[in-house]
Amino acid sequence: MFSNMNPFLETTVTGIIAYIAVIIFLRVSGKRTLAKWNSFDFVVTIGFGSVLASALLSNKDTFGKAIFAFALLVLFQYVITWIAVRSSAVQKLIKSEPSLLLYKGQMYHDVMKQERIAEGEILAALRASGISAIENADAVILETDGSFSVLQNIDESSASALKDVRQLDRTQIANIK
Repeated sequence: MFSNMNPFLETTVTGIIAYIAVIIFLRVSGKRTLAKWNSFDFVVTIGFGSVLASALLSNKDTFGKAIFAFALLVLFQYVITWIAVRSSAVQKLIKSEPSLLLYKGQMYHDVMKQERIAEGEILAALRASGISAIENADAVILETDGSFSVLQNIDESSASALKDVRQLDRTQIANIK
């Protein structure tokens, strides 16, 4: 694209244009593209970084290809999330389920081991939520984005927000809707 230009100036101009293009693509693609990461979002983000690095550091004329690659990544991300919202099978393919790590003061060590979560991480999540005793937490859930949800005072008559949590014994929560 800029064959007769100084390489430093070419990198600067390419970087500015690519940066603006990424911002435009991300704004057009919507908030979902910038949501907390699951594995699918991580792949898209790494793809963005790889394409940007290639555009900035390549000596070949890759600028047009980089912009096209950005557009393809955004399109793929948009299409797959659009389908996932409408298909539980696709959603299960690209997104994991939340996991119950602690319930009514009891840590689920087998789940913690499976999810590679140390007891200290649960204790830290409790402290961050202002809870000083394990017994005061009704549940700690590892969410699909890797964050922890700490719940107190679960209303056992209507705990519908827990219906997608793996390892939850349905007899533990009465009347999940």
